Amino acid sequence: MSTFMAKAETVERKWYVLDAAGKPLGRTAAVAAMLLRGKHKATFTPHVDCGDFVIVVNADKAVLTGKKLTQKYYRHHTGWVGGLKEVQYKTLMHDKPAFAMQLAVKGMLPKNSIGRQSATRLKVFAGAEHNHQAQKPEVWDK
Repeated sequence: MSTFMAKAETVERKWYVLDAAGKPLGRTAAVAAMLLRGKHKATFTPHVDCGDFVIVVNADKAVLTGKKLTQKYYRHHTGWVGGLKEVQYKTLMHDKPAFAMQLAVKGMLPKNSIGRQSATRLKVFAGAEHNHQAQKPEVWDK
């Protein structure tokens, strides 16, 4: 008996909805990364992008545990001298909660072409409504 290897053209993708309300940001991001990568499938193959689409709703109601709201910072550099920009997560979660969720999920995906391709299938919404009803997404509650 030989090992099953998935092919990119035969992968079937489903749509899943994750509700982040009242749940830790990192826990929700870990589940989203697992679904985007396809590790929940029996046909998972490491070198093939076999993940699904993920819709995260209520990103503004995700919580950060401990003192992360005040002690954690999002930092990026503009490329210019002295161009380090810092934003406290308290401000980031208030102004751009969807961006904070995308950052968390992106950090949990592999740093290669499969990870970049998987990140494009993540759809994050700050509120409870999303515009992907036509895809008939299933609620992921495991």
